[in-house]
Amino acid sequence: MTSVVIVGGQWGDEGKGKIVDYYASKADTVIRYSGGNNAGHTVVTGKRIFKFHLMPSGAVAGKRVLIGNGVVIDPEVLLGEIEMLQSMGLNPDLGISERAHIILPLHKLSDSAEEKIKGKWKAGTTKRGIGPCYSDKAARFGIRVIDLLNEEVLKEKLDMLFVLKERQITKVFNEPFEITKEEIFKKYTEHAEKLKKYVTDVSVEANSTIDKHKHVLFEGAQGTMLDLDHGLYPFGTSSNVTSGAACTGTGVSPKKIDEIVGVVKAYTSRVGEGPVPTELLDETGEQIRKKGMEFGTTTGRPRRVGWLDMVTVNYACRVNGLTGLAITKLDILGGLNKIKICTAYNYKGKMITEQPADVNVYAHCKPIYEEVPGWKDMSIEEWIALAKKGYDALPKEIKSYTARISEISKTPVYLISVGQDRDATINLKDLFG
Repeated sequence: MTSVVIVGGQWGDEGKGKIVDYYASKADTVIRYSGGNNAGHTVVTGKRIFKFHLMPSGAVAGKRVLIGNGVVIDPEVLLGEIEMLQSMGLNPDLGISERAHIILPLHKLSDSAEEKIKGKWKAGTTKRGIGPCYSDKAARFGIRVIDLLNEEVLKEKLDMLFVLKERQITKVFNEPFEITKEEIFKKYTEHAEKLKKYVTDVSVEANSTIDKHKHVLFEGAQGTMLDLDHGLYPFGTSSNVTSGAACTGTGVSPKKIDEIVGVVKAYTSRVGEGPVPTELLDETGEQIRKKGMEFGTTTGRPRRVGWLDMVTVNYACRVNGLTGLAITKLDILGGLNKIKICTAYNYKGKMITEQPADVNVYAHCKPIYEEVPGWKDMSIEEWIALAKKGYDALPKEIKSYTARISEISKTPVYLISVGQDRDATINLKDLFG
């Protein structure tokens, strides 16, 4: 029996889509456990590129894929991804938790209105309604997938929520409200008709699969530093994205989790507001951004980039209980003579090695670096050829760099990625036997 959680070890965009796709080849089931369509995972297989926002990445590998109760679902987005896969000859074997909550147009209106009044504390949301949907879930106003399938219940809950949102948006936020309840009801009953065949009890299925000694992969969204409780609040996302959410977001006991793999990019990147101590605002930063194609899968926004921050990685190791690391995008640093690793912060003359909770403290943290030799640049084909030869063929500088990451984090490296393609991967530990 092996159950593996894949979680982002930084600020999201670490390459989780590729890592999930890689491990999915030997998994039986892949389960997405948190977030909404504010997350984006990219999977590259040969010349085909798949960009997912809700669909678990294991769909490309033809696996059974489940969307857990911890996810908030925009039906239109999910149906679009199903249709995209079908148009490419792939028919996803999908199951959707009946307990997952549904994003409505009302939530998108709230999201936009709320973000306007936050000023310097705005999170830089995607305005796709994810936060307000989670808010309504916590306040017990939410509409779940199971409600979507019952027109009488849907109408009753929509009646209540519509009045609440209309008053809030027009009276509190003084924003226009140009949508009718009838429009929403009609559109969402149509969505329900298309989605009902996928609805299942994900907790029952997930536990049954594990109890049959089959392999289950839990797919996280975003990254540790965006977690609602453990991230840089309030500059994060609106849900729990750390490894514990794999259990609450699917209905599987922590006792049934065997491995927790943290995906760590060879450098730092981030979308959104808030301080990033190692951020590079110079030519090196621009070079990494362009070469790494650091633009959001969901938003297209340019990502902020910087040197690898091991204070963040160490924090992720602790709060997630990481058993191993998957280090990605090492190819992007190719061609740099020197590479820096942040090992601690300087805060007003005091050295800090733990992630501060205070945003104001964090904003004044200066990185303390150690410098290591870089490695030569190579073409995509050369990186793939190198990966096929295995770990021993890697440049000594890359082996030294990854070994240093492992040493500082006290966590073994399970996988090394030197490109987007599946073949540009060196697996150091076979998680599924």
